[in-house]
This record gives sequence, C-alpha cells and structure tokens, in this order.
Amino acid sequence: MLFIHYPKCTTCQKAKKWLDENRISYEARDIKEENPSYEELKEWYAKSGLEIKKFFNTSGLLYKSMNLKEKLEGMSEEEKLRLLASDGMLVKRPLVVTDDGKILLGFREAVYREKLG
Repeated sequence: MLFIHYPKCTTCQKAKKWLDENRISYEARDIKEENPSYEELKEWYAKSGLEIKKFFNTSGLLYKSMNLKEKLEGMSEEEKLRLLASDGMLVKRPLVVTDDGKILLGFREAVYREKLG
C-alpha cells in the first residue's frame, strides 16, 4: 500500500497514526519530495471513480493563490491532471493507493476502517 503524505500536515499525521495503531503496513512517500506523476494521477483517477476535483487540495494556499476555484471549470481533464502533477501541494492528501487498487483521499477514520480495516 502506498501512503502519500505531507509530513507537516496534521490530517496526514492523524492518518499515519491510525495506520500504525492498526498495524497496517504501507510505503510512505513525501508528496513534496516526490510528487505523483501525470501517469500515476491518471491511473489513480480512473480507478477511483471520483470527480477530478476531489484530487485537488482546495484548502491549500497554492490552490487559493492560483485562483483555481474559478480556473478549473474551463480546463480539460488532461490539463487538470497535468496541473496536479506539477506540484504536490495541489494534491489532496493523504492519498492512499491500496495493493488492490482502492484510492482514498484525505482522512476520515470511518472510511479507513471500512476500506482498510
């Protein structure tokens, strides 16, 4: 299982703690040091069944400073994926990719319990 996180993010810290407490093994990847690639994001988006908008960290400073709330509507799916691949701080985190292809965005304990527990 891949656990993509930003170590300073409190939500990511909570998710990591939950995984550790529940003895769920994972490979941690710092999103700032190794941003997901366009190819990875395209694959995960396709597997997730979620809207592409869910992959954006809408509460992040970069998202807000780039005024993406207005700009995303006029962008193609490919442009959005390329934008996400350009900077890890735009990507919703933590992002979990399970070995069987489940994609989890953010951290909600009930969802983690259901999908990973």
